[in-house]
Amino acid sequence: MKTWSLRRTLLAVLLGLTLALWVGSAAIVYVEARRESQELFDQSLIETGHLLLSLVEKDARQHGLTGPIDLPLRGHPNPHQYLLFKVRDAQQRVLYRNDAATDIALSRSAPDGLSWTSIAGQRWRLFSLWDPQRSLQLLVAEPTSHRDDISRGFFYRIAVFGLLLVVLATIAIWWSIHRVFRVLQASADEVSARTPDELADVRLAGAPAELHPLLLEINRLFGRVRQSRDNEQRFTADAAHELRTPLAAIKTNLQVLQRARSADEREEFIAALGASVERATRLVNQLLALARLDPQSHAETALAPGDLAELLSRQAAQWQALAAPYGLSLAVNLAPAPCALDADSLQILLRNLVENALRYTPAPGFVAVSCGVEAGRSYLRVADTGPGVAEELHERVFERFVRLGGGQLPGSGLGLSIVRRIAERHGADIILGAGLQGRGLAVTVMFPAA
Repeated sequence: MKTWSLRRTLLAVLLGLTLALWVGSAAIVYVEARRESQELFDQSLIETGHLLLSLVEKDARQHGLTGPIDLPLRGHPNPHQYLLFKVRDAQQRVLYRNDAATDIALSRSAPDGLSWTSIAGQRWRLFSLWDPQRSLQLLVAEPTSHRDDISRGFFYRIAVFGLLLVVLATIAIWWSIHRVFRVLQASADEVSARTPDELADVRLAGAPAELHPLLLEINRLFGRVRQSRDNEQRFTADAAHELRTPLAAIKTNLQVLQRARSADEREEFIAALGASVERATRLVNQLLALARLDPQSHAETALAPGDLAELLSRQAAQWQALAAPYGLSLAVNLAPAPCALDADSLQILLRNLVENALRYTPAPGFVAVSCGVEAGRSYLRVADTGPGVAEELHERVFERFVRLGGGQLPGSGLGLSIVRRIAERHGADIILGAGLQGRGLAVTVMFPAA
């Protein structure tokens, strides 16, 4: 299976976003700064042109226009990389010019205002202006090298500053991710260092809040595993203890059978041996049924719509036949009781309830099995005229291997534990109450509303 690294993915995504945001922001800042600088240069060129034209107009009024006047640029190292200007009259005769513009032709057909021109293969910004009488035209040009130098310097400063920010952001992001994954690794190391018997909760101290749900779920899983392990250990110990009695009886009966002195004794010991085997078989079957019903051992069985009356009617004759050897009467009272059910597990529930009632009810007695609907909920009830169960012991009877009748009556003490497990699977409630004729026990299983 192909694996991927969350650490590398986060680092790549965060660094990629940081770099993309910085590049985008730097590009926007550079474009806006260049546009602003162009506007400032243009405004300065326009103001210079107006100032020069006003000075030429004043000089022309005072001294007249006699011929070309060259104005030197003293102290400038490269006059050809500075402002160039010329003043022409209406007949396009040059009246004023600076010495850098003597051998450079400025376009005579330049449009009024700002425009672009090319001089000696270099791009220049040109500004053309006429006086109000349109007798004097001023042409002033500025090379773009000044603007390019400023833009280039600004770009370099942004690049250096941005590179520094990217380096700092990379360090900060790497440190943050490393710190988070260090906590994850510490939790993983804590779990991996444990033995199979160490199921204590993982520590939450020092873990970020976003990691708590995962650690809490791991702790809940550990709790379920602890509970399952404890249940299995207790179940195994109890099962071993309960199996010891029938197995000891089988061994004893075999030893006695070997020393039987007559056929009658042999028949008596064979009958006792059969009873012991029957008891051990029943206990093993109950243990297997309980193991199959363990919710941690398999997926839950899907429930299907059905009717308790139809399920009970198929077993009524069998229960009445079972009641005869006990000297008991068994009545079946069925009414429609629709609910969601699993037929196989409910048959186990019914068998355990009926067999418990038959086993604990002294002869002559009465057992009643019924189903129907009460308060909008379907129910199944098994009632008897036996000794009943004291109210303070109602919860204990559902525990495994609990036999309130002691060892006088055969049984495994697992019947009602199985009944409760099946009822829980159906979402049903179990109610213990008074039985028949003012005595005994009635076990009612109330199913959810259909």
